[in-house]
Amino acid sequence: MLLAFDGTDYVGWQKQKSQKTIQGVVEDRLHVMTGELPRLHGAGRTDAGVHALGMAANFATWTEIPCQGFIKGLNSLLPDAIRVLEATEVAAGFHARRSAKAKTYWYNLTNGPVQLPTERLYWHHIFAELDFGAIKAGLEHVPGVHDFSSFEGAGSRDPAFAGRGAVRTIFEAGLYTIRAGNHHRFVITGDGFLRHMVRNIVGTMLEVGLGKLASPEVAAILAAKDRSAAGPTAPACGLFLKEVHYS
Repeated sequence: MLLAFDGTDYVGWQKQKSQKTIQGVVEDRLHVMTGELPRLHGAGRTDAGVHALGMAANFATWTEIPCQGFIKGLNSLLPDAIRVLEATEVAAGFHARRSAKAKTYWYNLTNGPVQLPTERLYWHHIFAELDFGAIKAGLEHVPGVHDFSSFEGAGSRDPAFAGRGAVRTIFEAGLYTIRAGNHHRFVITGDGFLRHMVRNIVGTMLEVGLGKLASPEVAAILAAKDRSAAGPTAPACGLFLKEVHYS
C-alpha cells in the first residue's frame, strides 16, 4: 500500500502500546476489515510530527478482499489524517523496507518575517536572513558514500542493517526555491537514513546559512563521525517522506 499521512498528532510510525501511531491505527483498521491481526511493515520509521506523501507498507492476509476494496474500506475507517493512495498485490518475498532501493525526503522551510498560521504544522519557520548560496555549497559535501555518525540520532540503527554501521549513500542533496521570496525545500535522496539524519543535516545547513558555520566545515563534520560536531536537529514539522523507490 501507498500511504499519505499528517503526523502532527502521532508519535511516529512505529506501533507503541500506549501511544497513537500510524502503524497502530492502520493495523487496527485492517483488523476490523479482515478479522485477522495483520502485521504492517513500513518502509521506514518516521518520528513524532513527521509527515508522509508516499509511505510504502505491506502486510499478508488470507482475505479475498480486492485491492480496490482495501483502498475504499480503509479510507472509510481511517481518521482524516491518514489515507491509502494505492494498493496492489506483490510477490511473497516483497518487504516494504528491505526491498527499498532509496527514499526521498523533503524538508520545507520558510524565512519570511511572518509565517501563515496554516503553514505552521508543515513548514519550519526561521525568522532570519539566510545565505542560501552558502547552504547550497555546504550541501555539496553530502552526496556520496559516507559514515553519517555526525548526523545520527541516538537509537537509530535497525538491527537488520547493522552490518554497515552508519554508512549510507546519498544520491541527491539540494535546496530549491518553491515560491519566490521565502518558501524553500531541501530534497535529500539516499539508500537509507539514520534516525534524525535528515533533520540533523538540515539543522547543520541552517547554521551555515546563518553564518555560524562555514560551508567547507561540513566536510570536517562528516569526517569527525561525532554528533556533537554537527548542528542542532531541525523541527519535525517540516519533514515529509516524499517517496520510496523500488526496482
